[in-house]
Amino acid sequence: MSGETGHAGAPVDPRLLEILVCPVTKGPLRYDRARSELVSEKAGLAYPIRDGIPVMLPEEARKLD
Repeated sequence: MSGETGHAGAPVDPRLLEILVCPVTKGPLRYDRARSELVSEKAGLAYPIRDGIPVMLPEEARKLD
């Protein structure tokens, strides 16, 4: 039961990260492993990753400071 998945659950498939873009800006996303989020600097949003699945809904995203 050990591993480095942290509080997020399953790790994200790296191939998935390569093809995902921000649904608002269609721009690139940065994977923040520590927070288990995909960050769109341009949109100022961070999309959560739950159980290894990115939740790409703007209403679920956290606004960046």
